Amino acid sequence: MKFSMGFFCLLILLTACQTTTATSCIPDYKTGVAAGSGCLVIETTGVASTDPTLIVFIHGDGSRGGASDYMFKYARTYGAENIISIGLIRPGYFDSDGHYSSGNSYRDNDIYRADVIDSVTAAVTSLKKHHKAKRVVLVEHSGGAAISGIILGRSPGLVDTVILAACPCDAPRWREMRRGYNTWTRSLSPHDFSNKVSHGVRVIALTGEHDDNTRSVLAHDFVSNLTARGINTTYIEVPKASHNSILRTDAFRSAVKSAISP
Repeated sequence: MKFSMGFFCLLILLTACQTTTATSCIPDYKTGVAAGSGCLVIETTGVASTDPTLIVFIHGDGSRGGASDYMFKYARTYGAENIISIGLIRPGYFDSDGHYSSGNSYRDNDIYRADVIDSVTAAVTSLKKHHKAKRVVLVEHSGGAAISGIILGRSPGLVDTVILAACPCDAPRWREMRRGYNTWTRSLSPHDFSNKVSHGVRVIALTGEHDDNTRSVLAHDFVSNLTARGINTTYIEVPKASHNSILRTDAFRSAVKSAISP
């Protein structure tokens, strides 16, 4: 079969366009943010004026594959005057338009490694500095909550409030509950850093009554450890909610609203 030179040029052009779309992340603080030597995909809503509140939504592990921008729709709800609301795509994950954050996701293999935590921490730090945010709120689901729980103690003072929805806050214990054993030996875990969480932070943890993935004891015990240290904490077991449906509950919405209230 013979092809014209024009066909090959068109094929090369289409391939180049697809490659650019699949890897693009521009650190413009609207669609992308600098994260160390990399760039993480974001979506930004809200208008900053003086001393804004920055609220960052972070997705879970997405072990089934596919796009990981489901937290964007929640982030869009809260962007307003002097509230900068951002949905963030973790390292190695991508959005529905094929825009990838740089780095390795590790997906279902020892996910919460130091380089992942470093990248997300650097992104939040960059956003805080860029927007001159007076307050920083992290809202996370599942594995995103684990990452934010680690950041709490690993980078004390960076954030003011965290909402941990369906948090696997003791990663080794969680893996044992899920698989009967733990092979995630390179992953960090929120419970290992609980004694370094600063006293000025506020922590709200929510787990669904019917969550058979990240069972309630994981977040409950993490919060109990913080409470014992005098940290401002709240734990809520949400009736009838599952691992994913917790994001659609009144309890979750109320937690976010309380976190961004002056």
